[in-house]
Amino acid sequence: MVRGAAGTAQGRFIYSLRWLPEEIERARLRTTLVYLFSNRLRAGIEWNPLAHDASLLVNLHLVREGKRRPAVIIGLSSDRIGTPFGKSVYATGSYDLKSVTGLPIAPYVGVTYGTFEDKTRPIGGVNIRLSKSLSVLATFDGVHAHEVVTWDHGRHSLSAVFVRSGRSAGISYNVVF
Repeated sequence: MVRGAAGTAQGRFIYSLRWLPEEIERARLRTTLVYLFSNRLRAGIEWNPLAHDASLLVNLHLVREGKRRPAVIIGLSSDRIGTPFGKSVYATGSYDLKSVTGLPIAPYVGVTYGTFEDKTRPIGGVNIRLSKSLSVLATFDGVHAHEVVTWDHGRHSLSAVFVRSGRSAGISYNVVF
């Protein structure tokens, strides 16, 4: 959904705009507006104007991360990058390993069902915090790997998005208000 959410204490809305040099119109330009109903529930809309496509986004923390337990999250989004249409329903488990290992890494694993190919796939990734304002996310969507380098500044986030292990690169901007 939205990487990090740039410090949600600064607002209840998250606006995001992403541009990728993709051949599939739905992936080329994406904008989202998400409302934070609580610290467990986020919901909003995704609009892909070049494909005239809009869909619902939902992210629900079933279990919050604790000292010895991972977070469990379920959600609804558009299908993976590069699909011309489709929705995705997913469940993930994640855990920040800093308190255990001292390393600023947070892996996640999960499963997603995508309607474009009518398939269930494993997903996963790892977020690495390089500094307070810089992080790297490596993610696997069940078919392809993607990397995101994000710089946070207050309520703003700017990301370089590397699709399919760097075959193409785009940009994403988020703001919390």
